[in-house]
Amino acid sequence: MLKTKQFATLAILAALAINPAFAEDKSAAVVNKVAISQERVEMNVKSALAQGQADTPELRKAILDDLINREVMAQAATASGLDKSADVVQQINLAKQTVLINAFVQEQLKKNPVTDAQLQAGYETLKSKLGDKEYSARHILVATEAEARNLIAQLGKKAKFEKLAEKSKDTGSAERGGALGWTVPKNFVEPFANALLNLKKGEYTKDPVQTQFGWHVIKLDDMRALKVPSFDEIKPQLLQRLQQQAIQKIITDLRAAAKID
Repeated sequence: MLKTKQFATLAILAALAINPAFAEDKSAAVVNKVAISQERVEMNVKSALAQGQADTPELRKAILDDLINREVMAQAATASGLDKSADVVQQINLAKQTVLINAFVQEQLKKNPVTDAQLQAGYETLKSKLGDKEYSARHILVATEAEARNLIAQLGKKAKFEKLAEKSKDTGSAERGGALGWTVPKNFVEPFANALLNLKKGEYTKDPVQTQFGWHVIKLDDMRALKVPSFDEIKPQLLQRLQQQAIQKIITDLRAAAKID
């Protein structure tokens, strides 16, 4: 027969194996009988580390304290019946939907990663669109063609472009004498870009240029060879753009397959 002490030990071991109440407690804290799991703490630690914080005892304590604070407030809100409020229920549903959408997006990107070949092709397309030159230009934006022609007439009489630009509708560039900085034509709307490309250094448009923004008088200050960033320099931005395009295609396909009344 087993001795009494041996029997007691076996009984405790059996209880641990079959009764969750005796199992190892994996809770980081228990607030009014509601457990805050260690897994939840680790998830928050992981998020903090991703933002550049160091994994320290102080960080973990701060995270746990925050989770406890959130739990006591959530319990108080529930006790007061706020969880039944129509507005709160709507916000909870919206938050749940947002989490699901983010998880779905991450899953799709993981299943269909952007390849190096796609990134390289995107880089070559970008280079071809940028061209080989960048331009330093100025402009004056006005509401009517008549105003623009009047400005051109004043420029013909040796008026200073920078001075006339002070009254431009484009208040941002007006403060800089109409200067738009160094950029490539593709960054402008088509009529503006075409007019700019037809100018020589120091020239201004002899006819007003109309866009959806109004009427422009454009001057080309200078041009120079464009230094395109290397593939490695621009790769993160290319990756983000291609991922956004992939997700947008998924959304388009899902909408096409959905019954929307």
